[in-house]
Amino acid sequence: MRNQASMSHLTELNKRRTFGIISHPDAGKTTLTEKLLLFGGAIQVAGAVKSNKIKRSATSDFMEIERQRGISVATSVMAFEYRGLKINILDTPGHQDFAEDTYRTLTAVDSVIVVIDVAKGVETQTEKLVEVCRMRKTPIMVFINKLDREGLDGFDLLDEIEQKLGLTVRPLSWPIGMGQRFKGVYSLYEQKLILFRAHGRQQEEDIIEITNLSSPELEKQVGPAAAEELREEIRMVDGVYPTFDRQAYLNGELSPVFFGSAINNFGVRELLDCFVEIAPAPLPRITEERQVDPIEDQFAGFIFKIHANMDPKHRDRIAFLRVCSGKFQRNTNYLHVRQNRKMKFANPTSFMADKKTVIDEAYPGDVIGLYDSGNFKIGDTVTEGEILHFKGIPSFSPEQFRYVNNDDPLKSKQLAKGLEQLMDEGVAQLFTKEDNGRKILGTVGALQFDVIQYRLEHEYGAKCSYEPVNLYKACWVSCEEPVALKEFLNRRSRDIARDNHGQLVFLAESAWTLKMAQENHPKIKFHFKSEF
Repeated sequence: MRNQASMSHLTELNKRRTFGIISHPDAGKTTLTEKLLLFGGAIQVAGAVKSNKIKRSATSDFMEIERQRGISVATSVMAFEYRGLKINILDTPGHQDFAEDTYRTLTAVDSVIVVIDVAKGVETQTEKLVEVCRMRKTPIMVFINKLDREGLDGFDLLDEIEQKLGLTVRPLSWPIGMGQRFKGVYSLYEQKLILFRAHGRQQEEDIIEITNLSSPELEKQVGPAAAEELREEIRMVDGVYPTFDRQAYLNGELSPVFFGSAINNFGVRELLDCFVEIAPAPLPRITEERQVDPIEDQFAGFIFKIHANMDPKHRDRIAFLRVCSGKFQRNTNYLHVRQNRKMKFANPTSFMADKKTVIDEAYPGDVIGLYDSGNFKIGDTVTEGEILHFKGIPSFSPEQFRYVNNDDPLKSKQLAKGLEQLMDEGVAQLFTKEDNGRKILGTVGALQFDVIQYRLEHEYGAKCSYEPVNLYKACWVSCEEPVALKEFLNRRSRDIARDNHGQLVFLAESAWTLKMAQENHPKIKFHFKSEF
């Protein structure tokens, strides 16, 4: 059943590099994504180009609310070819209110690039996301951005990365000055000097091969003071940091660091060239039943994200599937494991942000979009017939709550449909109280309430308003003894709700209420993630 794949399958497999870009908001992640696409020839003009006549939006921010607020709230998927390889980038929301979407996306990538702003250093959101990567031993590369501005000293910044993120780092490029004094970077990986020109076009004549730093060519290019400073700093780098070892990087034990300025298109090509050489091809995935290897010939994949209304004109829902093994083929019958039914997909798509093209086949590492009329949930598995359940795709217990009121009684159907579809995307959770049927929206962050309200109105024609509700936590409950469960539900009837999948949820008003419920009902299990 698990035969090894053919040579052509192996060739396709080794061509794939699937990675996520993560950072704190405003560190320049979306700009970096764009510049990578620019080098890959996937787009012709970067969105950051703003003149009086044209004002383009960044390619990966395709939802209207993202354009208005200038932040990424949904994970975008972009594929492009570079040096004979197929690169899949998943650009994730940096805003902490959308961390849950990012956590799930990290289950679908094989490596990550962390973007850090040279002036701000390591920020809290980045710490949380890197922690998830470290738990999974995901290989991490670091890109220190915005060197055309004044920022922290290179060594201080590396110390901060090591301390706050718990990473062992190895610089593979080093900056020559910064801000006004920024002259360029020296690539330790390629032994080349790359001179900075503020015109933002990195041309071949700006790249000078200097294999020996004591060469007088260095003074000629950057001046005596900068040349001496660079030599001294490179000696320190070689003395302080471990030599680069690809295996240590692949094991998640060593993180290469690059310096640059994404907005000026600078240092990005060095990052990309090194990335395609060292980053892992598609990796195995763990399921409850067994480990799934990419080289198996049987197809298997999982849904890690659902997006309603990618095209508001067509009301379409797209489920994002990561191919884990075998070859996915269009118009082939596959098993939807949770529903135990066969499905075939007539127009699976690959993405370039919101531009979609229909594909005939996809290989491990690829992320494809499946048109969905409401069959999929996040975490669902699709296979050629084997029963598999991929692990580690959680829903978190929300921390902010509001009652949802319908502001237009004539549109209650649209409101119900809109809420149901947006909940399936996993941006928030909806709880329906058992005693009075009132609906409570629970989110990880406050910004999601605005996003949901905006999308309900603009995509479904439904208006809603919110009302505060005093809640501390929503936890899922389970119990193996029906009598104990019945007693709990009777005694706590006004605190009981069901989530949008019909599972029982206890709504605790305070930490004390939760503690008392746990003490008074020892046979009831309280869960803070729905993945149980």
